[in-house]
Amino acid sequence: MDVMCPICDKVESIDNDSPLAKKLRNRRKHLYLCQACHDRIEKNTLKRHATGKFNLYEEQKEEDPFLS
Repeated sequence: MDVMCPICDKVESIDNDSPLAKKLRNRRKHLYLCQACHDRIEKNTLKRHATGKFNLYEEQKEEDPFLS
């Protein structure tokens, strides 16, 4: 299966039977990132985490007493 990185437009080939290929076929909103772009984004995200000004907002879920 040929896949293209949406950031750098690099075309790579992955195995048709791999779990990644199945995920990309069945869920159209998932994007394939080449390893170079993935590493660059990861490095920049970790750098932002290290500044201390990076806030990751999580959904505030109230606990249901009937489900506990």
